[in-house]
Amino acid sequence: MQGKLYANDLFPIGTIDHRISSSLAEHMGRSIYGGIYDPDNPLSDSDGFRKDVIKAVQELNVPMIRYPGGNFVSSYHWEDGIGPKKQRPQKVDLAWQSIESNQFGLDEFMKWAEKAHSSAMMAVNLGTRGIEDACNLLEYCNLDTNTYWANKRRENGHAAPYHIKTWCLGNEMDAPWQIGHKTAHEYGELVNETAKAMRSLDPQIETVVCGSSNEHTPIFGKWETEVLDECYDNVDYISMHQYYELPSKGTMHHIAKSIRMDRFINSVVALCDAVKATKKSSKSLNISFDEWNVWYHSNEHDKNIKPWQQAPHRLEDVYNFEDALLIGSSLITLLKHVDRVRIACFAQLVNVIAPILTTETGLIKQTIFFPLRDVAKYGYGETLQTSVQSPTYKAPEFGDVNYLDSVIIKNDEGAYTVFAVNRSETETMDLNVNINDNQTLHETSHQSYSCSNPDFKNTAEQSVTEEIVEDTNGITLKPFSWNVITFQA
Repeated sequence: MQGKLYANDLFPIGTIDHRISSSLAEHMGRSIYGGIYDPDNPLSDSDGFRKDVIKAVQELNVPMIRYPGGNFVSSYHWEDGIGPKKQRPQKVDLAWQSIESNQFGLDEFMKWAEKAHSSAMMAVNLGTRGIEDACNLLEYCNLDTNTYWANKRRENGHAAPYHIKTWCLGNEMDAPWQIGHKTAHEYGELVNETAKAMRSLDPQIETVVCGSSNEHTPIFGKWETEVLDECYDNVDYISMHQYYELPSKGTMHHIAKSIRMDRFINSVVALCDAVKATKKSSKSLNISFDEWNVWYHSNEHDKNIKPWQQAPHRLEDVYNFEDALLIGSSLITLLKHVDRVRIACFAQLVNVIAPILTTETGLIKQTIFFPLRDVAKYGYGETLQTSVQSPTYKAPEFGDVNYLDSVIIKNDEGAYTVFAVNRSETETMDLNVNINDNQTLHETSHQSYSCSNPDFKNTAEQSVTEEIVEDTNGITLKPFSWNVITFQA
């Protein structure tokens, strides 16, 4: 089978913002307690942070982590998680019907993020709280003033401000399951006033307004239009969330679901630009795709979770190899939209629908770990408009689907990186790469991650790992594979 790629330096899509490799750490399940923070475990450091998790997150090269949620944030009082731990209240979490001990809070997260070589994307509670609380949180985090909340931060042992740049104004506020769910008009007005107030405290911040919780909600489109009509001038990004469900239509349909992401992005861009035109604005709103993943493996297990436990095993999906290829294709899709998608947060980071699963004695890097790691490591520079040609197959919902999914990146040093998925389960693909009208290219490396069993899952005992492919007579993509190929001109 033959696949062909064409690109030219003269036709870039845009410069990649490294923040498309960001993630989410929410107070739910064992994401925080038993994942990031596990003070009684011998694998943890003196702060109670799992050292093996920190090392794995560093390997993923996650530039920014959205915190503390997610649905959790919509009834959360951030003040409960600061100050002396013995004085912190234990409370119920309405979002996930669990008990929150508040032993890990804002200051612990900021210290952990620094150790993990990451930064914070802070979410504020616009469900049960509002403008004043958002400003108090911003003051605590970012201001160097002689005022109450800035001084409270100093009292808690953090003299210097955190200078958090990116702020999410609520979470999925269109959704009836959200604590404090609002109409589009109510939410748009609240966001507009909150953003103005926060910017009066710190003009350097950027704000993210909630788009629809998914593309299937009945009010998708109408929600974006009504919300942005109220707040367009005072926000910088609109959020997008998307989760891929059970592969009920088979493997070949499942691994093509990134086409949904592509269509979804195009729709949201069109909605934003329609509001821009209506308002006669010169500003283009960008996208924060701040929740996305495959999510279905743990659904049956989670039906039996009893409420009001502390850190129960919730949403601990164990991912297989077909999920890894879908994640790879989704990353390729995000790279193709870097002109408008500046931030993307893989949801989540540890234990909860995550690439990292912890046990008492170690951790497992799931199949989805490797595409995420590779794009964070090699996906920098400019995305080039990439023409893809390959044989196709028929898939329900999508029609003709290319066996080859790929994109070409021009790196800062003038080298080129090709990310490619061969969707065929049985056939190898001979890949021809044509850049700048047959410019001479020298292949410097080819990493491949492949498996003949779509349902294969990494465990503590066995895993599929990447291998270095020696391409002596052209480039060959193995069946059912994720590939990273680098060239030097």
